[in-house]
Amino acid sequence: MTPNPTGFSTRAIHDGQPPDPTTGATVVPIYATSTYTQKAPGQHKGYEYSRSGNPTRTALELCLASLEEGERGLAFASGLAATTAVFAGTLKPGDEVIAAADLYGGTFRLLERVFKPWGLATKFIDDDQPQGFADAITPATKMVWIESPTNPLLGILDIAAIAEVCHRRNVILVVDNTFASPYLQRPITLSADLVVHSTTKYIGGHSDVVGGAVIGPNRLMDPIRFYQNAAGGVPGPFDAYLTLRGIKTLAVRMDRHCANAEDLAEWLSKHPKVERVYYPGLPEHRNHEVAAKQMRGFGGMISIRLQGGDDAAKRFLSRTRLFSLAESLGGVESLVCHPSTMTHASIPLAIRQARGVDDGLIRLSVGIEDVEDLRKDLREAIE
Repeated sequence: MTPNPTGFSTRAIHDGQPPDPTTGATVVPIYATSTYTQKAPGQHKGYEYSRSGNPTRTALELCLASLEEGERGLAFASGLAATTAVFAGTLKPGDEVIAAADLYGGTFRLLERVFKPWGLATKFIDDDQPQGFADAITPATKMVWIESPTNPLLGILDIAAIAEVCHRRNVILVVDNTFASPYLQRPITLSADLVVHSTTKYIGGHSDVVGGAVIGPNRLMDPIRFYQNAAGGVPGPFDAYLTLRGIKTLAVRMDRHCANAEDLAEWLSKHPKVERVYYPGLPEHRNHEVAAKQMRGFGGMISIRLQGGDDAAKRFLSRTRLFSLAESLGGVESLVCHPSTMTHASIPLAIRQARGVDDGLIRLSVGIEDVEDLRKDLREAIE
């Protein structure tokens, strides 16, 4: 894709979304059709069947590619459908994937319980520094998979440095950019090869649609595009429409998410009943400087531990009012999650606890409500 000179918000509102040529509709229509009438066999207007392509989905894919500054974007029915397409479309049995140990439980489950029996080997490493990946790569390694920030411990990985390590060894680097969104971070500009999103989260932004996306260069996207069509895990036109609608306000929402989270993280870090705060915007975060270098802002996700351990966490989870106890993240409303029993429950207990995802860990998705109200809700739940 040729670099676009316009700003992020302008691209989010306009790229891939010109006025409808037939009616002049300013907003991309919902093309609620499964098939398309052809003039003659093989003679059509670019669309044959909506599994293979739909104009509403095309608009979303073009916009996502623009925002991540990649050559092509592909939309999927969920974040895990997008993740599956990357592994199945790019790798083959006998290949090896290296993944940072702190990652979404659904990705772990997919690698261990779906792709491991298929023949894909995965090595989960605790050392998430560039040298840790360099030491782990073997001749069988074809892909490195990372998140930054990570889920749920909010680790920050140096994308550019890890990309350099991968490319010296002819290994593909994939970055799950869900926690950051393309507004805060664009891994392709940091030399990552592929970017994956659960568009359910910040990109959709309103907790009303499930979706996923992959963005990258044509040379890597061609087999993923084939898999998208062959396996069929695509979003419907209404899902694509809702995601596009969310994208239009992504920048203004992320500014508010970040401002609220920074305020709450600083306040929580000083609270006598809070044992630890995981937030890359805090100067004491071990990779704060890397986050400041590669991100526009520090995001809306915070994880905490309370004095009193597991019991204190359970009491807290039952007492919040504005922070709804629910899975997912990135919506306009604030959510609280218990990773060990919710988002990361699919990881075996011993492995989960060794990685620090125990019953005392609490994850907050800070919404865009008035921060004074959010602080009051947390204070009352803690105290």
